[in-house]
Amino acid sequence: MVVKHIPLRHDIDGTSFDSVLVQEDSAPPGLPTVLVLHGMEGRSDVQLQFAERLTDWGYQSIAVDLFGTEATRGGMEATTAAMTTFVGDRDALARRLDTVYTTLTGVPQVDPSRVAAIGFCFGGLCVLDLARAGHALTGVAAFHGLLTAPPRAGARPVTARIAVFHGWDDPYAPPEDVVALGRELSGRGIDWQLHAYGNTMHAFMAPWAADPQRGIQYSEAAARRAWTSLRHFLEECFGAEVQATDR
Repeated sequence: MVVKHIPLRHDIDGTSFDSVLVQEDSAPPGLPTVLVLHGMEGRSDVQLQFAERLTDWGYQSIAVDLFGTEATRGGMEATTAAMTTFVGDRDALARRLDTVYTTLTGVPQVDPSRVAAIGFCFGGLCVLDLARAGHALTGVAAFHGLLTAPPRAGARPVTARIAVFHGWDDPYAPPEDVVALGRELSGRGIDWQLHAYGNTMHAFMAPWAADPQRGIQYSEAAARRAWTSLRHFLEECFGAEVQATDR
């Protein structure tokens, strides 16, 4: 199987963004699409690898650029600053997410009625906020994401299924945040599920994560379990319409 990367460059308020559509070379039109949202590192090669993995399962995916090419080129200092700004201003984050979502689900290769989203760390917060805002997603999955709710709840009903994959020892999402999220989602009548992994820290899906003093550590076991559960979750969201092509 040959996987191709198709640039989806676009501008928002004078800022350039570098999202990438990832699909099998012989992919038929109209495949279900999975948006892949990055963490504080910005649009990255690891994100593209995650997107490529989804092609093995019969989907096409988009590695979403949330910060813009200038921030990404500025390295971790610039992308961390961008993330910190958005975490501190959830209204600004909602506007960015709305614009990016509308732009990417409007490209010719995407059927907007068959779109899911997954996100890691900051991207986990973003996919939860996309669902909270009532965007027409079939489902969202957050991996070691920030869990706190925005100050204002979305006005539209939430139709997306939600899956949360969480390391129990994640210092950036303590148990009280997990409980609060469950109460929030149940209170809004959302179809949600939580997978919590014991003895597991933040960034457990990221192969480069190795800073346990800061609560950041890759876990092969948790990552493997989370990928397996995600596969079942997406099959539930989209039905039996895709054919997996494991390499």
